[in-house]
Formats: sequence, structure tokens, C-alpha cells
Amino acid sequence: MIGTALPACAAPPPVYDERPAKLEEARDLRDFDRRVVDIPMRDGVKLHTVILVPKGAKGAAMLMTRTPYNAEDQTNYGHSPHMASRIDGYDSAPDVVMAGGYIRVVQDIRGKYGSGGTYVMNRPLVGTSLNPTKVDDATDTYDTIDWLVKHVGESNGRVGILGISYDGFTALAALVNPHPALKVAVPMNPMVDGWRGDDWFHNGAYRQYNNDYIWDQVASRDNSAHYESGQADAYTLFMRAGSAGALATAHGLDQIGFWQKLKAHPAYDSFWQEQALDKILARAPLTVPTMLVHSLWDQEDIYGAPAVWKALKPLDKDGKLFLSMGPWYHGQEIERADSLGPIRWDSDTGKWWRMHVLAPFLAHYLYDTPMDVATVTAFQSGTNTWQRLPGWPTAKAETRLYLHADQSLGFAPSDKAARLDYISDPANPVTFLPRPNKLVGYENNPWPTWLTTDQRPVSGRPDVLTFTGPVLDKPVTIAGQPVVHLTASTSGSDSDWVVKLIDVYPDEVAGDPAMGGYELAVGMDIFRGRYRQSLSEARAITPDAPLAYTFALPPANHVFLPGHRIMVQIQSSWFPLYDRNPQTFVPSILDAKPADYVKATQKISVGGDGGSTIDLPVVN
Repeated sequence: MIGTALPACAAPPPVYDERPAKLEEARDLRDFDRRVVDIPMRDGVKLHTVILVPKGAKGAAMLMTRTPYNAEDQTNYGHSPHMASRIDGYDSAPDVVMAGGYIRVVQDIRGKYGSGGTYVMNRPLVGTSLNPTKVDDATDTYDTIDWLVKHVGESNGRVGILGISYDGFTALAALVNPHPALKVAVPMNPMVDGWRGDDWFHNGAYRQYNNDYIWDQVASRDNSAHYESGQADAYTLFMRAGSAGALATAHGLDQIGFWQKLKAHPAYDSFWQEQALDKILARAPLTVPTMLVHSLWDQEDIYGAPAVWKALKPLDKDGKLFLSMGPWYHGQEIERADSLGPIRWDSDTGKWWRMHVLAPFLAHYLYDTPMDVATVTAFQSGTNTWQRLPGWPTAKAETRLYLHADQSLGFAPSDKAARLDYISDPANPVTFLPRPNKLVGYENNPWPTWLTTDQRPVSGRPDVLTFTGPVLDKPVTIAGQPVVHLTASTSGSDSDWVVKLIDVYPDEVAGDPAMGGYELAVGMDIFRGRYRQSLSEARAITPDAPLAYTFALPPANHVFLPGHRIMVQIQSSWFPLYDRNPQTFVPSILDAKPADYVKATQKISVGGDGGSTIDLPVVN
């Protein structure tokens, strides 16, 4: 047989690929060194951690953030060789970080993105009945700091922790049995109590706008499983679904563990109370200097920081607890903040606070530099000035604002008793924003500034009672939490009550004509009537019986100026931000059926003995 001999070893074909086998980044151009480490925790789980070290750093303190929002993204905001651009986004305050020469550390919490382990929303602390393991965000912070001080040679061995929202929650958790190297904490807009007034409920009313967040956050490790709404108008989305529970089921949330827990605990029972961080932190003395940061118009977590302050400050014998309050939306303190919606503050309040409060506060505890930071730094809206205060609140809610039968209001009582009524119809709920209502977002979305939205669009609705005071001839200053004392009845067996305290601008405003007649909410909130007698147990309301409801509005530090008016609005829905109350008592409103939703006649008692009032913290 005649044949062709083949070579013993054929050469492999050339690789037809223009990419390098191993990419070497142009690190010489960078003004920082980037290190990625999977740090082992005490149970063997490794947490993905990104460390940015300024070039030439020596004896630098470390500023850490622990996040469920992707450490890689939070250290790669700008494709730049400059560290300031890389961290120019959520949590970082790059002007403060760079000026202080800090080493920046960002870590994925367990179960999210690059970190191992399982994910539990706002993981309850070890020692509670809610956590069967021996690890939590406090132990993970401790173990991380222990590793950092031993392995980052450019550091001075001191660590600070800061973060916004969920990252504010992890900053607070770090204060439980803290590592000795943790020298300072700055929890900003932290999630503290998910039922009383942060992300999930407000006084029992469910914030159904967060259904998509629950899905995005829990369904997948890297948030790659996206919530699909299919509607441009959230009003239509929620109305067609009926109840919040029905919508959740349609969108697959029944398979999400946190949603199942939330459904099982619609009242303020031990599930919520046991994990509320203000209650947990109040059990032991504060050992780490801490500055709580609160946004006065925080549309997401308006309850948390003031609640921690209220719980801890009476126990703070060594002066370690500080408070900052600014005229911001959720997290705006690290951004440009010369306005909030159409409201102008006459200066960049975010930059002023970072340079005059945040920067010296961090430097004092991380570098021993002198500081002159007041115990409380608070922005006063109306006068648009910063205040240095020895404490908060400045005044107790002891000045009574009376609602009158002619729908006026004032500081003098009226003997004329009346019951003013309106029809609350779940088929036509009062919206929290004019339609169309977008789901939560920060790009081309009114969500961040909705708390400052003009309230005139609802003032004329027949299902909104509006009480207006006379034109002021002298300023009225409030500094604290207004307290609502509402006497009301409903023809139904359940009801929601929304109360708004509003600053009405003069009919014309020279230099800013768009503000003429503007109705700016200074404080507003919702209360679910079934919890009138007990927050931990839902009870039906006796139909047509005038009953007393008492609840606090968020803190305000505001001056109603001469020429302005004080206004109060009362309504029974705030849709689609909060789920509709069917106005028929059912075991769980989350599972209300279409037939449960009925019209109800609401009557507000004013004047005479037992009339509705709002107690204001007026500064004399």
C-alpha cells in the first residue's frame, strides 16, 4: 500500500484571538493601589473585600463600608486612574476620603455578590430568637477589622465605618461588641425599625412600593433576577392587582423568604421588636464615637436615626453620640444639596456639612486632630441656616394647634364642636404624587424629592380635609416631633389616617414666582387604625365611634415665616406608596379580597372637648 506519512506530532493551529492570555492593567497611571481579598470569617465563610490604598500612603486610617450593593461597583464608579473618580458615588463622599488620605474599604456582606454564605435581609443579631447561627453583621465587621489591621501595612491601625441606608444599618450593627480598632462610626439614614417607620411599614401601613426591592435584593446573589412590572404607571399596576399580597404572588414573591416573614408579621410583634436596632443598642453603653446622620425629608428611612438618638442619648454619659440633621432626601448629604425639588437652600448644604462636620469628626477620632463639632448640627429650614445645638429636640411638643369647625386652625381653642366628614373610597384613593406614578428610582424620577412635592393637587379633593391658619405676622419656630391627637370615626371597621403639617407660602414670592402659594409639607405620616389600641395586635374599629388616635410625625426643624400660613391636611389613603386599607377589618390587609374594599364615611371631631389637635414643639 502506498500512502502519505503523517508527522508524529502535528503543531497546534495558531490561536486566532487578539486578546492577551493574561491582561496586565496600566497600574502605573493610578494614584492608588487596588487590592481584592476574600477575607475569612469565624465560620469559614469568605467575604469579598475591595481595598483602595492611596499611593504613598503611610499611617493612613481606614474607612470601611459593608454593603449588599456590590463592592466592585462601589469602587469602580469612574473608569479612571484617579481614586476620587473611582469612589465618586454611593456612600463614599470622595472629597472627604481624599482630603483625609483614607484607605477605602468596601465589602460585600455575606450572601451578596462576591461574598460567600447565605443572605438574610437585615440579618438579625446573634442572641435573638431570629438568628439560629453564630454570625451576623456585628461579628462579620469584627472579623473584617481584625484582618485589616493585621494585613494592611499602610494603615495606622484605626478603622472608621460609614454607610447610607442598608449600609447605615451595617454601620450601626458594628457598634454591638465592637472591635477595639473601630474608632468612629457614621451611620447615615440607617434602616433601624422596619415596622415603625423605615422601609417596610409606617405605623402598620405597608409600603408596597418596596415589593420590587425585596425581589431584586433577595431573589439572586448578584441582583441579576429583575422585577418585571409591565406598567409605566404604578397606580394602575397596584389597582389592577387588588391587594399588595396578590401583586406579590403574581410577581413570584411567595418564594422569597423575607416576603413570607413580612406577610406573617403585619403587626409590631416580637419579630420586629426583637431586631429593632434602637432597642438593641440601648442595652449596652456606647463605646464607639458615633455620628447619626438624618435627612429631614428622607423618603425611605425617616424613622431610624432619630429613633437611635432618642434611645441612646440619655445613656450617653461620655459624650460619644452626635447628631446631624440636614435638608436632604435619602443620602443626599454626600451629593450636591443646594436644593430639594423646587425648594432652594441658598447654599450647598451637603458640601458645607461634609467640610465642616463630617471631615473634622472623622479626622478627630482617626488622626487625633482637634475638632469643633457641636453635639447636634441641624439645618433650620425657613431661615435656611445651620445651627450648633447642645441637644435635640430643642422644644417639647407642648404647644397645641387646634383644628376648627370652619376648617381654619390656630393656637386658640374653639368652643364650637363639630364633626367634619368625607367619603373615603378605595376605588379612588388619594395619591402621594400626581399620576403617572413611577416605581422607586433615582434617575429622571420624582421619588427622591416627593416629600417636598406641592400638596395643592390634593387640597381640593373632597376626600381630603384641609385646615388653614391665618397669615402669620411673626415667625413660628418648631424644633422636634409634632404629635397628632386625632379624634375620628369611620363607618367601616378599619381605616388609615394620614396627617400632614404644611407650610403655605405667600400668594406671590418675589424672585421665585414658582413658589407662590406653594404647599410644602414639613412633616407627614400615616397610621393604620387597627393598631390604635396596640401596635402588636390588630383589632377591629367600632364603626361610627369617635376614637382617639395618637402618633408622632417625623422630626422638623423649621420656621414658618411671617406672610406664610400653617396648614393641616387629613385623608385616609396615600396610594400607591402604601397599600389601600379595605376599610373592612380582615386578619391581614396584605391578603384582602376585592369584596373587602368598601367606601367609608370618615368624621373628624374638631373644637370643644376632645377635638383634634396637633401638639407642636414650638421654640419660644
